[in-house]
Amino acid sequence: MIARTLAKKLKLATMLFPVVTVTGPRQSGKTTLVKSVFPEYTYVSLELPDQREFALEDPRGFLAQFHAPVIFDEVQRAPELFSYIQVVVDENPDWLGRFILTGSQNFLLLQSVSQSLAGRCAVLHLLPLSMAELAGRDPLPLDTLGRLVSQVEQRPKRSLLETIFTGFYPRIHDKGLPARDWLASYYQTYVERDVRTILNVGDIEAFARFVRLCAGRCGQILNLSSLASDCGITHTTARRWISVLEASFIVALLRPHYKNFGKRLIKSPKLYFLDTGLLCYLLQVRSPDELFHRAERGAVFESYVVSELYKNFLHWGEQPSLYFWRDVSGHEVDFIIDLGRELIPVEAKSAQTIAPDFFNTLKYWARLAGHETGPAALICGGDQSFERSGVIVYPWYVL
Repeated sequence: MIARTLAKKLKLATMLFPVVTVTGPRQSGKTTLVKSVFPEYTYVSLELPDQREFALEDPRGFLAQFHAPVIFDEVQRAPELFSYIQVVVDENPDWLGRFILTGSQNFLLLQSVSQSLAGRCAVLHLLPLSMAELAGRDPLPLDTLGRLVSQVEQRPKRSLLETIFTGFYPRIHDKGLPARDWLASYYQTYVERDVRTILNVGDIEAFARFVRLCAGRCGQILNLSSLASDCGITHTTARRWISVLEASFIVALLRPHYKNFGKRLIKSPKLYFLDTGLLCYLLQVRSPDELFHRAERGAVFESYVVSELYKNFLHWGEQPSLYFWRDVSGHEVDFIIDLGRELIPVEAKSAQTIAPDFFNTLKYWARLAGHETGPAALICGGDQSFERSGVIVYPWYVL
């Protein structure tokens, strides 16, 4: 098993809360993680019809059979359990780590958690594997980004384009499966099962078309009116569907950074996918070599950097504090990491050769922000880390 960064935060959470919830996209490794971290816990999958039926028909009796700490997998399949778990927790407030809950339908799961277990439950998010996890190391501390030249010397076995094309779902790497075949099955399962459960969508074909249209707009400002028009649906439906994609950890909406430096800023979010393998599948990219020649290569690389930064935040138990910046004149910084005490501007370029103009927008933003001596980073498709023009350049695999 590949060691997961979230394991440390998961262990700590069970020492502080009676209930810990681990959510994330389907097949991100939630079950494997909780079973490996807590092998002594009783494991119950509510995907099993008999267990689910018992939990739905007699939740009190179902819970009464467990006298030791227990893992409930896919717990959103039995939402009635949450109120009864609350009663058990309130009756035994000192029993920390009593329940571990996992679920892949974030929208339904967190709705139930907020209604019944607020203040009693830690919520953690597990995304697919990160580059650091694949390399067997800790992720790069974000507070050092843009300050120190990287000391990571171990290069991945796969090239940049092979890595992006393959994606990061654990089963692909664990079993050595053909990425495109596995992702086709994964996507079909997601659309036909999870979306029907969450949205009760009547026209699955329309939703599938909507997801592919989103893939074509990856890295762009989100225009729901245009998406709705191209898909033949209403603006309200498009807004609801994009919310479900975000709640399912399929996409991330990167909001603009609102600090106004005397310029009028763009207010709409940018759209990214949280797994580049799935993104390439939706874009109908059939090989890493084909990706090299595709116009979308830059946007796919940006999506890769976004996903790695999200994993860095989430797998340490933190909420992503990641934005972009753009003014109406067209000046844009791909990412702004807000650490509270300071901002770190980050550019993403898939090219291996560093051109002088790669640093222009970082310098422009730094002047506006009074940030000339602050940290700044450029993530590129090359293999070297160095400082240039006051910016630390990092290879693509360092995050």
